[in-house]
Amino acid sequence: MIYFLGKYLHPHYEIFSLLRLVDYISARAIGAALTAIILTLALTPLVIRHLHRRGLVDQRRNTGVASAFDKAGTPAMGGAVVVGCVLVSCLLWCNMSNRFLLAVLAGMIWFGALGLADDIAKTRARSGDGGMSEARKLLLQAVFAAGLVIFLASPWTPLPAGQAGAFYVPFHKTPLFTSLWMYLPIVFFFVVAVGNAVNITDGMDGLAIVPSVFAIGVLGLFGYFLGNAIWARYLNYPFYPGAGELAVFASAFAGAGIGFLWFNAYPAQIFMGDTGSMAIGGSIAVLSVMLKQEVLFLILGGLFVAEAATSQIQDKIGIRWLGRRIFMRAPLHHAMQHKGLAETKVVIRLWIVSGILALAALATLKLR
Repeated sequence: MIYFLGKYLHPHYEIFSLLRLVDYISARAIGAALTAIILTLALTPLVIRHLHRRGLVDQRRNTGVASAFDKAGTPAMGGAVVVGCVLVSCLLWCNMSNRFLLAVLAGMIWFGALGLADDIAKTRARSGDGGMSEARKLLLQAVFAAGLVIFLASPWTPLPAGQAGAFYVPFHKTPLFTSLWMYLPIVFFFVVAVGNAVNITDGMDGLAIVPSVFAIGVLGLFGYFLGNAIWARYLNYPFYPGAGELAVFASAFAGAGIGFLWFNAYPAQIFMGDTGSMAIGGSIAVLSVMLKQEVLFLILGGLFVAEAATSQIQDKIGIRWLGRRIFMRAPLHHAMQHKGLAETKVVIRLWIVSGILALAALATLKLR
């Protein structure tokens, strides 16, 4: 809204001089971050009280960690606050006709709605295992992934000619291949896999939100550089006109994430639930795809990868195939807690790890 207002009043900048700031992504990014954090801090207490009154509280699963049961009754679905505040901030500060942005918002909303349906099903069943079936969840995620694949292959893709099927890896200047038909199956698998990775990580107070801010923040910086012809040429990256708008989205998310952490830090007053974790996973997945940084996620989202890998190895290979545990506990954060580390220490150490990985991912901008 503010963006379009500034453009509409462009001929009258001598009167409305402050509106010239909408021409600068950096100024709009700051505005988006401040708007999101203020909204989150203001609205989350109201949402906490509403969820308590409605009995929409977290349903604990038996993870083998005793402290998990101490949190039963904490309001869930707090991720709806994050998603809502990001949307409002984007409506105010973003160019809502930008197709890079629209793709990411679609991913956030689709996965967030899927997570919300799962949270509601768990609440109604009064069980952490009573949510949407894994098969149905994967099917609905696959529907979005297929839609994104079609979008990338269509004439409406915001990517320049020849870039839709380009597959890049960190530390390498040129794409490994540019075949759209080779690339699209990778996108399909990547979106489904990453969409679930944050959900698995979200198991302790404040654990998932900080690494998510790091990941989306770094991807936002990539969007800023790749969307700027001068920076893209200097860093020897392809120039993606319009990708800079993703920096404003990333700033809005960072603001909402910081505001949510105020209430989600130990001891949490509210959980993001599947609503938040899946919305974040979907956002990261689409951001990575639109900026051609799928492989970078192995570095940037290394914590999410480790959490998902330990969980899947334990469940699919260990328990289902071998009939025994491979790890004492899974995913990773529960394994660390099982060894006697306090929850707060586990969370802060994993924050540090995710911060180091974010810096390593940023280094790939120049080390090519």
